Amino acid sequence: MENLNTGTRSHKITVTNRAGCSVSGVNDVLSFDEHEVLLETTMGMLSIKGKELHVNRLTLDKGEIDIDGRVDSCSYSDTGMTGQKQESLMSRLFR
Repeated sequence: MENLNTGTRSHKITVTNRAGCSVSGVNDVLSFDEHEVLLETTMGMLSIKGKELHVNRLTLDKGEIDIDGRVDSCSYSDTGMTGQKQESLMSRLFR
């Protein structure tokens, strides 16, 4: 059986010709729109910025996401990883 302990998930980003990316090691999607996707990963908060970004595939059970659109930047932040866990996008949608 697959180990779902988020501390042991492998984290990897693959950007293909700046026309999209795949990310593994994703714990949660905090927000997304056509200009930015904000992810909580095993390595910290990850902000992917660009133009016409669309979440093509999201599998939180496996910790994977595929994003289409022009990728301009990927940046990490440890903000939000300590202290209280931020509210997930799905929990905000289904209140």
